[in-house]
Amino acid sequence: MELKEKLQILADSAKYDASCSSSGSTRINNSGLGNAHLSGICHSFASDGRCISLLKILLTNICIFDCKYCLNRRSNNVKRAIFTPEEICEITINFYRRNYIEGLFLSSGIIKSPDYTMELLIKTISLLRYKYHFGGYIHAKAIPGASTFLLKKLGSLVDRLSANVELPTENGLKLLAPNKNMNKVSEIMGFVRDNRSKSYVPAGQSTQMVIGATNETDLDIMSKSEGMYNSYKLKRVFYSAYIPVNKDNLLPTLKMPPLKRENRLYQADWLLRYYGFKVDDLLDKQNPNFNILVDPKASWSLRHLDEFPKEVTTCSYNDLLKVPGIGVTSAKRIIKSRRYFKLTFNDLKKMGVVLKRANYFITCNGKYNLNQELFSKNFIEANLVSLDSANKLVSNVEQLRLF
Repeated sequence: MELKEKLQILADSAKYDASCSSSGSTRINNSGLGNAHLSGICHSFASDGRCISLLKILLTNICIFDCKYCLNRRSNNVKRAIFTPEEICEITINFYRRNYIEGLFLSSGIIKSPDYTMELLIKTISLLRYKYHFGGYIHAKAIPGASTFLLKKLGSLVDRLSANVELPTENGLKLLAPNKNMNKVSEIMGFVRDNRSKSYVPAGQSTQMVIGATNETDLDIMSKSEGMYNSYKLKRVFYSAYIPVNKDNLLPTLKMPPLKRENRLYQADWLLRYYGFKVDDLLDKQNPNFNILVDPKASWSLRHLDEFPKEVTTCSYNDLLKVPGIGVTSAKRIIKSRRYFKLTFNDLKKMGVVLKRANYFITCNGKYNLNQELFSKNFIEANLVSLDSANKLVSNVEQLRLF
């Protein structure tokens, strides 16, 4: 098979893996090709938000497993291919020299056994590092079930490792991926957590969950993510909307992938990592799923109107982060600027505050930035609530003392 045809097959086979973030490494190279220092990796994103700055390929789409949701499952009649380690090096170096890529994301189907597959991954990346002196960013997939010795070797060669949990619960995994074991993924995460250093997985670890292939709630999914962040110090959990590429009685019938749900999960994940929220703040057993029409932060704010308005000239950094329309950067700017001058709403806008969303939840020097007549119209245009919800809020404006 020609190299071009292999590349077409194995790049296409890798497109369903979302966990290819390319930041956070401090690897510096002074003598060879590439540099993965913090400021040396550029990002490009596709229209759906996925990172495309890396050469993203599989070593092979041959696989001994038969995961129901996977295009490369053993029982599928698809065209198979496998790269040699030298072929991957040739493609990576040529693409890098043409400025097509900033680094490599390398995953693989399971060929023969987890250990055999890991040995091929290690051989490939060793050639890149030592023969071709490639110092750019490399993210590799660790193979659950491979030996600790091989895991240690692979981690010393790459910037980031990931081991996919695939599905949010053990029951879901047993149903759709019976060859896989969540405990083996947890073992990898624990090993990386305990051994991570400047020379071992310096950019940390990540994982991915397929969303919508099984019937878990958003509460189940986010609880799993929160547990992994707390236990394994993950850099990212990636959420991949289930795409129906196979026909199977155990798989759901979907007309469209649940992309809006995926987006809400990413927004909630951001709240967990940077905004000080807990899963219990966002979801509970009575409301186990996010509102598709309202982002999680705005939804929380509307359920907790008794905590608003926040006075931006005096409230804490953590309180500012609870306000829709105020992000981490703008909150830091507010905290810093108010020490030196009296803030105005115009100042807040210049600092990056999205006033069309924040106006309903903040005061500046004791005053609001809107009037009651525009409340309903602006609230709806800001995509915070539906018409019915806005009308109910307007009817309660005086009781809530929003104005």
